[in-house]
Amino acid sequence: MLQSVLHWRDPEARALRGLARANVPARTKRPLDALQQLAGLAKELTSATYGAVVVIDERDNVEGFVVSGLSRDQERRLKSAPLGHGSLASMRQDGLAVRIDDLAGHQKAFGFPPRHPEMKTLLGVPLDVDGDLRGALYVTDRDGGNPFREADEVVLQVLARHAGRVIGGSWY
Repeated sequence: MLQSVLHWRDPEARALRGLARANVPARTKRPLDALQQLAGLAKELTSATYGAVVVIDERDNVEGFVVSGLSRDQERRLKSAPLGHGSLASMRQDGLAVRIDDLAGHQKAFGFPPRHPEMKTLLGVPLDVDGDLRGALYVTDRDGGNPFREADEVVLQVLARHAGRVIGGSWY
């Protein structure tokens, strides 16, 4: 009993159990489908309202984008993926995770496309493929806007490693 409680509290173990349960393949002919599963798993495991994966090329252009948590109508109304200016750009430049507790008041919170849903909190981690930065996995609005925790970042880092394998094994 104690061991199962400790495993539940261990964010890395939680993420690995989630990956095993979701059975997300590292190599697939449909990498966006696998990344879609990872975005949904990230949302679920961090109690976020939204989860997303953006894939970029070597020139920082968006090559792929999936989101979890938006209705089909909201997805259709978005003209494009967030371009990664501001807070997401800093993550892609320095390769460090980004955690923001109040997007509205943050100096780097800009670059959202038209009709993007309002969001309060953000946690994002970079996606690494063989030492190259190839995108980001991020979640927003934990429990309706509560700040993300260190444990949430650990969960995303585990899922981001798997996303990097999906991108490296299926995309390029």
